[in-house]
Amino acid sequence: MRNEIVAIIGVIVIVGVSLLAPKLRIAAPIILVLIGVGISIIPGVQPVHVPSALILTVVLPPLLYASAINLPLIDFRRNIGSITGLSVALVFVSAFGTGLLLFSLFPELSLASAIALGAVISPTDAVAATSIGKRLGLPHRLSAVIEGESLVNDASALVLLRSAVAATAGAVSLWQIAGSFVYSVVVAAVVGAIVGAVTILVRSKLSDPVLTTAVSFAVPFLAYVPAESVGASGVLSVVAAGLMTGHFGAKYFTAPSRISERLTWRTLQFLLENAVFLIMGLQLKDLVVQVVDKNLSVSQAIYFGLLATGLLIIVRFVFVMPPTMISAWRRKRHPPPVRPGAVVGDVPTGMAGGVVLSWSGMRGVVTLAAAQSLPEETPYRPQLILIAFTVAIVTLIVQGSTLPFVIRLTGIQRADAADEKVEFASLVDRLQEAGRGLLENPELVLPGGAVPEEAVVERVRRDAQLRSQSAWEVTSLAEADETNPAPHEQYRELRLEVLRVERETLLDERDRGEFSSHTLTRAHEMLDLEESRLVQSEGLGG
Repeated sequence: MRNEIVAIIGVIVIVGVSLLAPKLRIAAPIILVLIGVGISIIPGVQPVHVPSALILTVVLPPLLYASAINLPLIDFRRNIGSITGLSVALVFVSAFGTGLLLFSLFPELSLASAIALGAVISPTDAVAATSIGKRLGLPHRLSAVIEGESLVNDASALVLLRSAVAATAGAVSLWQIAGSFVYSVVVAAVVGAIVGAVTILVRSKLSDPVLTTAVSFAVPFLAYVPAESVGASGVLSVVAAGLMTGHFGAKYFTAPSRISERLTWRTLQFLLENAVFLIMGLQLKDLVVQVVDKNLSVSQAIYFGLLATGLLIIVRFVFVMPPTMISAWRRKRHPPPVRPGAVVGDVPTGMAGGVVLSWSGMRGVVTLAAAQSLPEETPYRPQLILIAFTVAIVTLIVQGSTLPFVIRLTGIQRADAADEKVEFASLVDRLQEAGRGLLENPELVLPGGAVPEEAVVERVRRDAQLRSQSAWEVTSLAEADETNPAPHEQYRELRLEVLRVERETLLDERDRGEFSSHTLTRAHEMLDLEESRLVQSEGLGG
């Protein structure tokens, strides 16, 4: 079958599964992996092999960049301690722990090669965890830690993998590994920050949203390639560039550019994330075919993979739970004062949060791709890759499918939708106060130097007041009579009806051919922007 046909079928499957997954209450990545496995074992289907370099250098950078620009830098900084512990210390502990296990199981495997595979299976993939967590309303702080961990731990795991592979070719001391890690992190952060700053400056000079979005496609690779070329972590460089872009883009990019970039990258992230899980399942047959060593069969490799999976789960619980228990005990004895203006959902999650975080250790396609990058001369290489595949599949299916049950069982405090609406309304009030201060300035002039008429000032003031009132009205929509919705909701529904009639009239005028295509396009864009604003206000209110 031709590659383009396979790609089209893949997109159809991804969209179909994404529509079906919420109804089945199963995360889409789990279903896609199972579909891929099912297709791969059909008799007559040729084994699928995807080069690891394609995943690590072509797919991973844009995926990490898409996640990084959507993770608020303030959330990353606020939870930097937890994220660092999970993405660096836990990765090292997991890599050495599973490496020692594999070293004891394989008589001809060197310790360095065993640790290399340990590094491969150590980083988590939080796609399934975050999708489930957001659907079930995990506290924002816990979601931020899970997402932040998944962004950084790939970097630490790949750096450790590189050092372990180098150790297989000669003696490498612990100090050399530590020095290599520090160099990789520091240089990657600097390269990513420089790329982020330069591209933000360039894109801020472009007024066309198409051009700014086009430049954004190059950012992850502009950060990844130079960092890798100097021996640093390209992955961490991409994350640094993405965090900077997401943070400073709100200040330096135009609103149309931000909307264009947001929608484009959400679509690209959706396709890439789901495609890699489908590909992950499709590669099963190819992995099994490669295991030809009679001294270690497929079943034995899978068994060793299950042992490694069990050890990884235990290590994560042992690493996460004691500090969580100590922190919960301290808060119980000395409750922290409530800070004025505390962020909604940014509250300690206690023991329940520790359990959920411990059980959110699913592995993903990066594990499989990194395993395939092991040197060809590595003993038991096919078996080691199959072990990595087993770890990824088992953690994804077992932990991913049971995570909703664990979340419900712990009774973790969820993000309160009503509190979020109140917080949003309070923020809108502050924005209104700032705007009112400008309008009440007796020396107010427009950017061009003209003095606005009082009627215009009053109209702008009234619009701001209506927006603030609307924000507070949505806080009580849940208690409103469905047959008589709040004024804000009435306004939104009526305005959408007016837009529907206007759009039908516009289409009629287009068919008559009395107006130029340029004028018709501008009218279409005007209606689309207002409809988009109204639909987004529904999401904020709902």
